[in-house]
Amino acid sequence: MKNSIRVRLTVLYSTLLFALATAALAITYFSVAAATDPQPVTELQATVKKYGVKVDTITVADVNQIEAAVNYQALQTLRTYSLLALGGLFVASLGIGWVLSGRALRPVGAITRTTREIQATDLSRRIHLQGPRDELRDLADTIDSMLDRLDRAFQGQRQLIDDASHELRSPLAIIRTHLDATLTAPEATDEERARAVAVVDRATTRMSRLVEDLLATARRDAGALTDTDVDLSVLAAEAGEDAAPFRFTYALGAGLHLIGDADALRRAVGNLLSNAVRLAPPASTVTIATGRTAAWLWVAVADEGPGIAPADLPHVFDRFWRGSPTLPGGERRTGLGLAIVRQIVESHGGQVAAFSTEGEGSTFVLWLPAADRADDTPPPATNPLSPDL
Repeated sequence: MKNSIRVRLTVLYSTLLFALATAALAITYFSVAAATDPQPVTELQATVKKYGVKVDTITVADVNQIEAAVNYQALQTLRTYSLLALGGLFVASLGIGWVLSGRALRPVGAITRTTREIQATDLSRRIHLQGPRDELRDLADTIDSMLDRLDRAFQGQRQLIDDASHELRSPLAIIRTHLDATLTAPEATDEERARAVAVVDRATTRMSRLVEDLLATARRDAGALTDTDVDLSVLAAEAGEDAAPFRFTYALGAGLHLIGDADALRRAVGNLLSNAVRLAPPASTVTIATGRTAAWLWVAVADEGPGIAPADLPHVFDRFWRGSPTLPGGERRTGLGLAIVRQIVESHGGQVAAFSTEGEGSTFVLWLPAADRADDTPPPATNPLSPDL
């Protein structure tokens, strides 16, 4: 208690009030003393004679001395009452300082109580401090904003864990079923064993891909970036080479430089190419293009696949979204590829966009800020590969 902010503020307020009152009374006292020239009475002896004979001796004083003596007595009284007033003012200043500091720190108490009640498993509480827009109100609003971000982060983690648990449960159940029913059964034929091995292999491949995607998501959430100067066209060409043997059509611009993590951006483009190759019909064309619009660089991957329904288009970058089960593409995917793409791009200050027409194909665009970007203008909402542009 003795080291609390309220005690320190009380001492500060009390000291200031007491010092001001002392200065005011001292100025008054010395001003009165200088103006009145108070002095004590100097006694004089006078002889009373009658018929020339000394009768008595009396004490007399000059009129000016009597006036000075009155002033002196008044000043003494002023000093006495001033000292008494200072004592009372000191006590009153302590009370006033205590009350004022309590009112000033009342919002701090509200902030403390609310934050103490908030637990890691329940971040729904907010301070919602009322009152004037001062520093404490700004502090409370900042804490509320931080709690909003933490709440979203924890909800995202819980959702990711729940979804990952659900996704891993299916291949594990498939592996356990074939182990129990076929691979460990003495009566199983060689053909049944071979088919069971193929199913288990697909399940383990799917689990491996899911684990890799989860690790990539965790690394991006942790903010483990290695920022360097990146040539977007060179990076897109390397991603296309990594996705070989599919033959891509390139339309790459020159001088497209940004600051970012080359490995992460290459993975983002690679995920787009992987989806395009998986969905592209035989003998169709997949285009990789780069360019610049104002202060934004873009890399686009366009395919001639089945396209995406308008109702599904806003969800293509959501975690574990796979779209229509009737889409072609062979084995079932993890649903994390495009979510990782969005996460990588947004961690670089960019945005993702998807444009699609059912039956005609899709175009995925990654907008990234150029190295020399100097304003906060958002990227265009148009398809840079549209023939109308």
